[in-house]
Amino acid sequence: MQSEPGSRASLDKRRGDVAAMFDGVAKRYDLFNDVLSMGQVRRWRRATVAAVEPEPGQRILDLAAGTGTSSAALAEHGAYVVPSDISLGMLAQGRRQQPGLDFVAGDALALPFDDDAFDAVTISYGLRNVERTLDALREMHRVTKPGGRVVIAEFSSPTNKAFKHVYTNYLVAALPRIAKLSSNPVAYGYLAESILAWPDQQGLADLMREAGWQGVEWQDHAGGIVALHRGWKRR
Repeated sequence: MQSEPGSRASLDKRRGDVAAMFDGVAKRYDLFNDVLSMGQVRRWRRATVAAVEPEPGQRILDLAAGTGTSSAALAEHGAYVVPSDISLGMLAQGRRQQPGLDFVAGDALALPFDDDAFDAVTISYGLRNVERTLDALREMHRVTKPGGRVVIAEFSSPTNKAFKHVYTNYLVAALPRIAKLSSNPVAYGYLAESILAWPDQQGLADLMREAGWQGVEWQDHAGGIVALHRGWKRR
């Protein structure tokens, strides 16, 4: 299935399609994150920072960093944060919004960093857009120092069946309608599809363990709409 150039990606998640889709929504990306999450994204970001536990002197890789909003929150704690993204449009917007951060173009399947380069690697709402999840988790493991951690914030599966039904209807019906207000509504249609197709909490934890991460755990937020997964690289 071929996607319309510059508008959206398909669930095949070809890297060029994904990059072009995010190029098209870069300018209003942060605004629509706030709107579509009903403001909850800020709370989830604080929880992600707490899970990463950034400290002065640490090197942290923030993958799928987009405009750098998540990276800036980590850098406030004194860590050196490298925001990386495959979308050049997102990187350009990020450099305008966060001029103090060193943005790096990077593909999660072939990261341009040495082995054992970072104390922590984190990715927020971007792992489900990568073509091969397991390979991306292995790349993240490769660039993390022994004893370092990974933190993944991603949409997941509500744990309450009744709530899950309501949430699914929101994704299928309400979210694409709200997204029509954006400059690229079909991209947000892909957003809903990609969330529904994503593994649940246990499924992602199993993939992390297969990629080599130890001590994998997760924490549900908003009833499981979002899950924070964390794991460690063996010393």
